[in-house]
Amino acid sequence: MWWRLPHAAWQQGKGAGNRRALRRVVATGPPPGILAYADGQPVGWCAVAPRAAYPRLARSRALAPVDDAPVWSLTCFFVARPWRGRGLTRALLDAAAADVRRRGGRVLEGYPIERSARTADAFVYTGLASTFRRAGFHEVARRSRTRPIMRRALR
Repeated sequence: MWWRLPHAAWQQGKGAGNRRALRRVVATGPPPGILAYADGQPVGWCAVAPRAAYPRLARSRALAPVDDAPVWSLTCFFVARPWRGRGLTRALLDAAAADVRRRGGRVLEGYPIERSARTADAFVYTGLASTFRRAGFHEVARRSRTRPIMRRALR
């Protein structure tokens, strides 16, 4: 819910309130993201929606819109610890691209970080730029040393 709410609303709903808000998003549709399963158990997630669903992006100096293109945004990833380093983020990127394409989207945008040796896993929740590059994304803007804005055209 971080990207979907203004800071004050997110703070006010911290914990149970934000969980209820996300349940409402799920219940009312469309799906707010992609789940990855292994042996019937969820092991990964990525949030994807039209950029307009994420008002915090518009207020961010580093992540403000590059142009007026109707992009879909990838804002958040989670991969269970035993599944990290096994290509699951790449699989989620590809699944998100296929889903957005099915829903009529033409451009997928992400906000990964350039990881340094000191970056803890907790700070790569928006994905890694290297993974985005391998998945066919290219950099369209960089207003921060460590946070490029990357896009992939969907055919």
